[in-house]
Amino acid sequence: MKDTHQPWFKEAKYGLFIHFGLYSLLAGEYQGKKTDGLSEWIMNDLNIPVKDYEKLMNEFNPSKFDPDYIVSKAKSWGMRYLVFTAKHHDGFAMYDSSVSPYNIMHTPYGKDLLRELKNACDRQGMKMGFYYSQAQDWDDPNGYMARHDNSGKNFDQYLHGKCIPQLKELLTQYGDVALIWFDTPMMMTREQSLEVARLVKDIQPNCIVSGRIGNGIGEYMTSGDNMIPADPFPGDWEIPATINESWGYNKFDHNWKNPRRLLNNLIKINSRGGNYLLNIGPKADGTVPEESIRILDEVGQYVRDNRDSLFDTIKVPHYAYDIPQIMFTAKTGKLFIHVMEPIMRFRLCIHGISNKVQKVFVLSTGEEIPFWINKDFDGENLTLEFPDHLRDKDTYCIEVDYPEELPLFTPIRDRG
Repeated sequence: MKDTHQPWFKEAKYGLFIHFGLYSLLAGEYQGKKTDGLSEWIMNDLNIPVKDYEKLMNEFNPSKFDPDYIVSKAKSWGMRYLVFTAKHHDGFAMYDSSVSPYNIMHTPYGKDLLRELKNACDRQGMKMGFYYSQAQDWDDPNGYMARHDNSGKNFDQYLHGKCIPQLKELLTQYGDVALIWFDTPMMMTREQSLEVARLVKDIQPNCIVSGRIGNGIGEYMTSGDNMIPADPFPGDWEIPATINESWGYNKFDHNWKNPRRLLNNLIKINSRGGNYLLNIGPKADGTVPEESIRILDEVGQYVRDNRDSLFDTIKVPHYAYDIPQIMFTAKTGKLFIHVMEPIMRFRLCIHGISNKVQKVFVLSTGEEIPFWINKDFDGENLTLEFPDHLRDKDTYCIEVDYPEELPLFTPIRDRG
């Protein structure tokens, strides 16, 4: 079981991922050819020569990137931490690195964007982590490259010549770093993963090492992209996910997930004990796509109205029945019923609830919901009586209070 030993991570539940780099300029297309893959993988997937890709530095100028705006929006969306791509697989550093000249200081922008964003996070009290591609580096001749021939590479030379020195920069020059979000360990050995993890802990003991460092060494489980475990997962874990299909900006990708779907995902992940790290991909000029803002504004309204049901929560134990219109989250002494579709009836019966329920009310307004406990072949059942104005309403949350010492659900009895 993975354990970060960091209360902030256990309580956070919802974070903002930002994929931003040279690939944002291409926006999914190179020399008239669209990529069928993820836009941030375009160099790899379209076999763009290193020297040609490096020329993008001459054009990269995200002058409209507004760190304070982005952080303030993330807070308004209810997010509790932020992770930014300090260096993605293309090897380009989005900060002032003395290890390699292949960094943002040698672009027309000419400023340390990572530092500007970190300063904004510090000003606004937002935890910030750095994404760092520790194994793949398509610019370095000894860095790994997925779906390509890596034989003959001296990976150890890259590891000690670029990766570890850059990690030292990130961990010593930007204050407290909440976590390092590693990715795609490829063929790294256990000893190499351990060396990187020890480096992080030696410099910043409270900095969390993500699950994708490889070889089972990370401090929390990172799922596959957009993949939600079917059951509650033990320990600390996180789902990295996208609002559309790509992570970096892709001008052809309009497959936006609607707010309801994202909210359902957030509640589902929360109920199973995980964190939801949801990504935006700014355009090359630094602006955030309007659709991303619109969608996250809508999700954020629900999060703000029902924050007590989503943050510092616990895993919901297995419940015997599936009720299509609702999902559960929980705290000790509280069960939260998220009504995602209209109930469309006078009463809702929830089987197997403790018969010591003390109060039931709409979380965002405080309006009390009439209820009673009755017993039948399934044991104790909680029946909620919905007032007329709630029967055709959706996306709201009901809080059920009960004595802390009681279990959340009582076992469903054998029906014989």
